[in-house]
Amino acid sequence: MNFDLLRNMESFTQTMFNNIISFQEKEHLAWNQSLAFADRIKNLPLHYLVFSNADRDPEKCGPTIAHYYPLRRELQTIAEYCKKTSKIPVVIDAHARNGFIGSLLAREGLNVIGLRDNEDKPNQITHFFDENCYNMRDINLSQIDFPVDVIFSSWMPNGTDITDDIIRLKPKLIVYIYTEHTNNQETVINQTGVEGAFGENLPDNYQEIDHWEITRKENMFSDIWPDLTPNIEEIRKVKIIADQAFHDLKIKPSEPDHKYDWENDLLMIETAIEAKNQLRLRGLPVDAMQ
Repeated sequence: MNFDLLRNMESFTQTMFNNIISFQEKEHLAWNQSLAFADRIKNLPLHYLVFSNADRDPEKCGPTIAHYYPLRRELQTIAEYCKKTSKIPVVIDAHARNGFIGSLLAREGLNVIGLRDNEDKPNQITHFFDENCYNMRDINLSQIDFPVDVIFSSWMPNGTDITDDIIRLKPKLIVYIYTEHTNNQETVINQTGVEGAFGENLPDNYQEIDHWEITRKENMFSDIWPDLTPNIEEIRKVKIIADQAFHDLKIKPSEPDHKYDWENDLLMIETAIEAKNQLRLRGLPVDAMQ
């Protein structure tokens, strides 16, 4: 790991805190739903892809933006899988919410239809999608009556298994993303979906062709900046499931030419945590020096 990045820690910290405060005070462009999506995601702080804004009413709203931070590399990989299913694939974002994550997928060269069920609790930022490539519709899966190539299921309601609703549409490809939280007692809690979805109840013509995991570190902010809020560990699991004609499909991930702005925050945080771990291994009292 390149620890030279940490030479810029002071200026990075100041910029990061400025972005966090700007978002908290609703001065960040992300809050302006009349602006272009590309402008709204500039300098979007990673902090608010882990936490919601302090003024969110959890009885009325889901997460402020999304329930996880997407990485450009994985959405590029998912997009490449989608593009192999058809010349112009029909991609359904099955649980669109505000459209944020589905729009990032669409911006990789796809046209994505987002399904927003009015029964779902809305995000605090209700509309956060790219109108140039993302078509938001206030309907649910049961109302789809046209051929579908790909189902992108990244926000299946917690504890709900809608495998049968998706299989009914006979997609060529299913992308299923669900997250697990682990608290201090090592209890696993599903934040979205269920582990058994797309498992034993899949028809024989479907099989998993790829998978990966992304771990959000415990206390990723507070380990570096003790004044910031602690967080629990989160494991996000991604499964690519294909119909029989696509069982041999395999996309090799590649590094994107540029990453999302919040990934710059992530890189600095992971570098700083690794540096602290190295010092801890040497027996230095790094926590006492904070």
